[in-house]
Order: sequence, then C-alpha cells, then structure tokens
Amino acid sequence: MNRYLLEFSFIKISWYSVFIVLGVLIGSYILTREAKKFKIQKEFISNMIFWALIIGIIGARAYYVVFNWSYYSQNIIDIFKVWEGGLAIHGGIIAGAIFVLFYSRKYQVNTWKLFDMIAPAVLIGQAIGRWGNFFNQEAHGLEVSRSFLESLYIPNFIIEGVKIQGVYYHPTFLYESVLCFTLFILLLIIRKIYKYLKNGQLIGLYLMFYSLGRFFIESLRTDSLMFNDLKTAQIVSIILFVLGLIIVSVRSLGSRFDNRYREVDREHEVRF
Repeated sequence: MNRYLLEFSFIKISWYSVFIVLGVLIGSYILTREAKKFKIQKEFISNMIFWALIIGIIGARAYYVVFNWSYYSQNIIDIFKVWEGGLAIHGGIIAGAIFVLFYSRKYQVNTWKLFDMIAPAVLIGQAIGRWGNFFNQEAHGLEVSRSFLESLYIPNFIIEGVKIQGVYYHPTFLYESVLCFTLFILLLIIRKIYKYLKNGQLIGLYLMFYSLGRFFIESLRTDSLMFNDLKTAQIVSIILFVLGLIIVSVRSLGSRFDNRYREVDREHEVRF
C-alpha cells in the first residue's frame, strides 16, 4: 500500500497527514458552530483551536517518544518525523486539556461547558484521523484469518490493507474509528434531547466510554506503548474512566435545573 497521496521530487504528502488535517478541520468546524450558539467570540475559539492543536500535537508526540525512548535516543532526528506516524492520542488529550483549562481560566469562560463543547469535536477528529494509521499500516491487532475479516462484512480494500507481508491482522484502527464515530453521534443526541444535562457531564461521558472501548481494543494491538510489562494505553484508560465517572457523578449533584449545558453563562463576556 502506498502511504503517500502525492510524491513529486522532494515533496511528499502522506495519507496520514491528510487524514489528520481532515479530522482537525471537521472537528474545528463542529466546535465553532457550537460556540456560535453560545455567542462565544470567534476570536476566542479560533485562538483556542490554534494553540490547543499545536500543544496537543506536541503532547501526543512527546508521549509517544518518551515510551519509545530506547529508539529515539539513538535516532534524535526521527523525533521530528511526525508524518511517519507516532502520535499518541492520550498524550494529545492530556496536553490539550491542560491548555484549555488554563485558557478558559484566563478569559473567565465556563471551563466545564467549554470541555463539553470540545468533546464531540475531538471524537470526530479521532474517528477520521485513525484512517491515517490504515495507510501507514500501523496500529493493527493480532494475526487473524481472511475468513474472519470477511465475516465482519468490511470492504475488501480494508481487508487487503491489513494484509502485511502476506499476513492478515485485526483492523484495530477501524474498531477505534467506529467507536469514536458512534460516541460522536451519541454525545450529539444526548446534548440535543436531554434537557437536564449538566455542564461537565458530556466530557465525563467521553472519558468514560472512549476509555472503556480503548481498553478492550488495546488488548488486541501488537504495537502498544509499554510501561514495564503493562500496556500504557490500558493504564491511562483506567485512570481516565475513573476520572470521567467522578466528573459525571459530581456534576450531577444539586438541583437538576442548575448548571445546565443549555444555559448561557458568561461566555459572551469574554475579554481580550
């Protein structure tokens, strides 16, 4: 499989980069549309997206490099070759969340509501971005038979795409992409129809359900980042699941009419 969309002389545009950018653009569009409903200034959101992306990518790469330091310590220049893959979503989530926390505090915007607005946008970005792993033939699972893949009723191009050196593998990139897209739709439905939704509960649900799915998907993967003999993504998934459960529980306290997601607090008072 050719991992490049375009190759001309020294110019190479990889499919991995295309899907990452596509995920970012669509996620940013969804976030911007939601922010407009709450009359949050466009400059506030565009600045947040710009810096959150940069810091998130740095965090995702740093996370991956740290847990592969035995290789990168001998190949320092490869640290900067992000187009070849190696962005750990957990690192991006953590770094991006820390930035958003400080950013919202600086401009006195409801942090929980901002996280809730971001959650669906991040999910659709993850769902699309995972297809970059497909073209890089990475983030796959254990060896399986072709008949097993055919039993999943997935397109033949995916089956052939996860055939590496004559061996078929679990398309775990696809499992996670479907998981993220399903959760994206679910959060949009909850946000629209549940009138007692509290600020902070959407991001809590995101952390819970994504982490639960990622934990089981990670058990199939063969390229997991490791901490001693444990898979790092599974450890982090457990921590984030518990964190999400705590957030959902704590934010549900009090009157069901207080701190609802649909309320417009002080977002329109953002100062620059």
